[in-house]
Amino acid sequence: MTLLSIAFICAGVFFLLMGAIGLLRFPDFYTRMHAAGKCDTLGILLVFIGLALYGGLNLSSVKILSIGLFIFVTSPTATHAIARSAFKNEMPIWTKEEN
Repeated sequence: MTLLSIAFICAGVFFLLMGAIGLLRFPDFYTRMHAAGKCDTLGILLVFIGLALYGGLNLSSVKILSIGLFIFVTSPTATHAIARSAFKNEMPIWTKEEN
């Protein structure tokens, strides 16, 4: 069970790292929001599942998983609301300029 929890935690850290790299590398606001919203949600869920598996079946694991469920619902919703607000305020979209 310890190896499985370590695998989940490592996978979660990998996705969190990829989200951070995407946040730094992508060219405009919308693609950065996409990287942050998708990777952070999946990364946090995998880390929380790994922590719950490591802790065993107890009240702490139930609390961790309920926090994970809350993040699973609220993070994409918040990301969508922020991106929609930026679109309504006419934030420019990146276009590749050809020379």
